[in-house]
Amino acid sequence: MAQYEQTQELPAGDGPVVTAFPGIDQVIGRMRALRSARPPAGGAEDGVAVFNRVYLTVTETVRRAVTGTVPRQTAGGVFPDRPAAALDVRFAERYLAAVDAAAAGERTPDCWYPLFQYRHHPGVRPLQFALSGINAHIGHDLPLAVVDTCRTLGCAPPDLEEEFDRVGDLLLMLEERIREDLVPGPDLLELADPLTHLSGSWSLERAREAAWSTALVLWRLREVPLLAEEFRRRLDAGAGLVGRFLLTPCR
Repeated sequence: MAQYEQTQELPAGDGPVVTAFPGIDQVIGRMRALRSARPPAGGAEDGVAVFNRVYLTVTETVRRAVTGTVPRQTAGGVFPDRPAAALDVRFAERYLAAVDAAAAGERTPDCWYPLFQYRHHPGVRPLQFALSGINAHIGHDLPLAVVDTCRTLGCAPPDLEEEFDRVGDLLLMLEERIREDLVPGPDLLELADPLTHLSGSWSLERAREAAWSTALVLWRLREVPLLAEEFRRRLDAGAGLVGRFLLTPCR
């Protein structure tokens, strides 16, 4: 990857990001490029673009937390920079790898497949796209990112637990913003609307707890590669099944 000049500024626009955290900045640059891409003709909203907007907001907020520019009461405190940045980068790289696979016409992981398959479905609402993407990313990618980060830093999952919890607290805060931004107003969303039930059937907090438990299991299985890969495949398939249900057309 290209190396960036080391400064402490994070531009808010679509230009290149130049800071002292090249890994996370390259991730943000990729997401901004995806946000700026021209949408396809046809009028249907691109579900991957919906998720990318959400995830870009999350990543930019984590980036500010890494440098201590987010208030303590908002981000759950200032992250120790190296572990948090490493975890965030490994995490984001798995989403971007799925984007690259889809763009190349290759099969994405099962957890991401429903979002890419139904990304232009006119009956799926923006909140569903966001939840399906978050489900894939938290349910499958996050525990793998924890293991990746441990291998990179030469530590074990318990050494990352504080950083994991702080990132999780930030994600919970941003999930509230997602629901506020993407859930239709009370005049449009009735109690009997299927979206009401779909949006209430998935919990990021529960998914985060499961991701941590899964990371611990995967770490213990690292010395049994065949078993670890079988466990990962089942995890991937299960996350894909939940993601498909979350994309049930509601109109």
